[in-house]
Amino acid sequence: MSALFEPYTLREVTIPNRVWMPPMCQYSAAPEGPEAGVPHDWHFAHYAARAAGGTGLIIVEATAVSPEGRISPYDLGLWNDTQVEAFRRITRFLAGQGTVPAIQLGHGGRKASTDQPWKGGAPVGVDAHGWQPLAPSAVAFDERHPVPTELTVDQIQAIVGQFADAARRALDAGFEIVEIHGAHGYLINEFLSPHSNHRTDAYGGSYENRTRFALEVVDAVRAVWPQDKPLFFRISATDWLEQGGWSEDDTVRFARGLHAHGVDLLDVSTGGNVSGARIPVGPNYQVPFAARVKAETPMPVAAVGLITEPEQAAKILANGEADAVLLGRELLRNPSWARLAARELGGEVHVPDQYHRSV
Repeated sequence: MSALFEPYTLREVTIPNRVWMPPMCQYSAAPEGPEAGVPHDWHFAHYAARAAGGTGLIIVEATAVSPEGRISPYDLGLWNDTQVEAFRRITRFLAGQGTVPAIQLGHGGRKASTDQPWKGGAPVGVDAHGWQPLAPSAVAFDERHPVPTELTVDQIQAIVGQFADAARRALDAGFEIVEIHGAHGYLINEFLSPHSNHRTDAYGGSYENRTRFALEVVDAVRAVWPQDKPLFFRISATDWLEQGGWSEDDTVRFARGLHAHGVDLLDVSTGGNVSGARIPVGPNYQVPFAARVKAETPMPVAAVGLITEPEQAAKILANGEADAVLLGRELLRNPSWARLAARELGGEVHVPDQYHRSV
């Protein structure tokens, strides 16, 4: 049987298989009022379908630690108790299907306050539920985006506290794993990369300074997250720049640091911080970055990047390139991918009693 269907244990949490769902924003929450950032029927149905389909771990989409941390006004949040109560409905169902419920906590930084992608995804102002974005430096993402406000040190420390507060709420909401969003050009990634971080204080310049904010967030979350539950970190392993950006070598170095600070798994993606970067997209195109981290550090890794076929996913694990695979678009297309892959490869995943005729 393929390792794809073997359980995987981190700390005291056992994930029933290695078919995992990455965070994918649905941009479907209310933009303002008491329901702002609150998951509703769409979110429940979306995640419940993948759990019923046998997915071992579901990482709920990027969930903002503050209103201004949302990527769009329509994103989920975990800054109040109304949101906590609504998430409990989702985590209860996922756990009831044997799926481990996880959630990604993030802050949009200079790429925040944008419209829903199917409406063009352009930045929006206060007349369309938007706000002024915040960032490490007053450097816009591209010509469409506004110049963000450079964060003060006091504001940076406040955001660190917001991550910790959101992690406490995630625990109360029933999540078993928290993932910190340090990828795709959002706030933590912006601090890491010299392309977007032009600060001259303790949070900019040297590698040590540029990684300071990320490690402070990790430490703050780890301090409130139970020791028996895992903590993940999602990273963009490269900016896809020949020079002047975050590099693969930086990622390997940082993985060692994250491991020392209590991170249990690195979710390895790439890109998102440089507008117009040339990225050679194709099947498995990001897997080599995960494989290098796994080979050169003690950090467990999950691989992403146009993984669509059962044999393809199984081979990644068989080759020792990753400990698990995350299927994004493929799980959007096929919520029961895990069950179909198990049938093809001779494995087993959870099947609800109501679906016994599908086996």
